[in-house]
Amino acid sequence: MRKRSAAAATLLGAALLFPAAAQADIAHPSVVSADPVDGTPHVLDGTVRAIAVVGSTVVVGGNFERVREAAAGAKAIARGNLFAFDLSTGKISTTFVPQIDGTVYTLQPGPDGTVYVGGRFKQVAGAATGPVARLQVSTGKVVTSFKPAVPRGKVASMVRRGNRLYIGGTFTQVAKKAVTGLARLNATTGALDPTFDITLSEPRAGTLKVANLIVNPQDTRLVVSGTFTRAEGKRRYQIAMIDTGAKQAAVASWATDAYTSPCNRQSFDTYMRGMDFSPDGSYFVVTTTGGPYGRRQMCDTAARWETNKTGSGQKATWVNHTGGDTLLSTAVTGVAVYVGGHQRWMDNPYGSDYPGPGSAARPGIAALHPKTGKALSWNPTRSRGHGVEALVATPKGLLVGSDTDELGHEFHGRIGMFPLR
Repeated sequence: MRKRSAAAATLLGAALLFPAAAQADIAHPSVVSADPVDGTPHVLDGTVRAIAVVGSTVVVGGNFERVREAAAGAKAIARGNLFAFDLSTGKISTTFVPQIDGTVYTLQPGPDGTVYVGGRFKQVAGAATGPVARLQVSTGKVVTSFKPAVPRGKVASMVRRGNRLYIGGTFTQVAKKAVTGLARLNATTGALDPTFDITLSEPRAGTLKVANLIVNPQDTRLVVSGTFTRAEGKRRYQIAMIDTGAKQAAVASWATDAYTSPCNRQSFDTYMRGMDFSPDGSYFVVTTTGGPYGRRQMCDTAARWETNKTGSGQKATWVNHTGGDTLLSTAVTGVAVYVGGHQRWMDNPYGSDYPGPGSAARPGIAALHPKTGKALSWNPTRSRGHGVEALVATPKGLLVGSDTDELGHEFHGRIGMFPLR
């Protein structure tokens, strides 16, 4: 292993306290170190798909069966699809061991030491929950007062803003009311919010689903992506902005046809992937999959969009092309736009499964300049695999969850953290 930076060496020995709030608002003063901390535990199989930080505890979800602490000689521990560890010590929790009967796709920190869990499952800790539940992090027990009444389907994405919990996925019913994969719940009771009733329709391929959703820190704008081509009957091809600040949520005038590119429709019902708002909410970044279709298409790209623009025909502020490799996730920290996937290059609009002129080698993870979209010099590398499913900024660094076990030229089983310098 390389010599630890001062930040990396001391991070896991400090008592770190993080607010139990939605994780889209963390601003960093600098780009994180390319040298990951040593003490994060390892996930030994499957894929880490979601990460949430609650107090000093990191909750990790996905599809996996075994985990292990980083200390020499540590033994593998059985943990099915969900576990927690202390960020100050790297110790895996022995009390947060909820049995869950399916894959976890999304996590959100809740108030009072709780975490919201979403995915494709029916039961947690012996309780019939459907695909979304709220758990006590200290005990792993289900918070029974939270009763969302989502009987089936998949919850793929969640954001909590105060006492509002936004959920998106493939579910078609909440509290016996028909919905189209998008809803807002009371974060305390789980009750369906009747002032948020947005109908998505006419999937471009496959069935109707929400792939991802993000909400600005002010809770006035929601951006949703998925297979739909209409929102409330208005043309919104794979992406729509919703005005959440009014008494009744409504589709905003913001619209773009940028994501009407074909991008391998046979393989991808939607090629929209990760999204994140900037810490101040002034812009958001969208990443995609789709294949090497050239620089005039939005396949396999990261793109910045301005939140307060209005009207149709919106154009991206910048677009960064990988040249044919998927970007699955993004985290925006103000000084950088981090993107993760199984890309080989960034700055590659003239490459098509090869490095074109001006391309920058950035295997598996990269940082982009927020104003220009160009790759920054930060280049820790990671083993590519399928790609980074989870990027979560914390006040002390950047957590990374994936399906591979090399990060920054070191062994880090499917999860790791780059500290602030």
